[in-house]
Amino acid sequence: MQDKVLIILSSSDRDKVITGLMYATNAMKYTWMSEVKVIVFGPSQRLSLQDSEIQEYLKTLITYGATPLTCKYIADQEGLSEDLANLGLDVVYVGTVISEHIKQGFTPLVF
Repeated sequence: MQDKVLIILSSSDRDKVITGLMYATNAMKYTWMSEVKVIVFGPSQRLSLQDSEIQEYLKTLITYGATPLTCKYIADQEGLSEDLANLGLDVVYVGTVISEHIKQGFTPLVF
C-alpha cells in the first residue's frame, strides 16, 4: 500500500477545509505519509482568500515544503488567480494533475 495522499479541498464549509488543512499539516510535520499534496479547488478557492486562519494553514504547509495547487480555470473565471498566487498557491489546471496523482498511487481525500 502506498503512503501518498492527495488532499483535495473543494468545500465552501470552513470547518471541512480547516480539517483537511490540519490533516495535511500534521501528515507533513510528523511524516505520517511519504508524500502529501494539496489542491484548493472550487468553492474553497474563494474561502481561502476570505479566511485568515485558512491562509495561515496554507503558509504553514509551504514552510513544510508543500506547494499547494489551485484550479486555474475556476480562478480565472472568478478573477482570483493573482490573489491566489499571492497566497503562495500554484495556479494550474488541476484536472490532469488529480488524474496523474491517482495513477501514481496517491490516495485522494476530499474535504
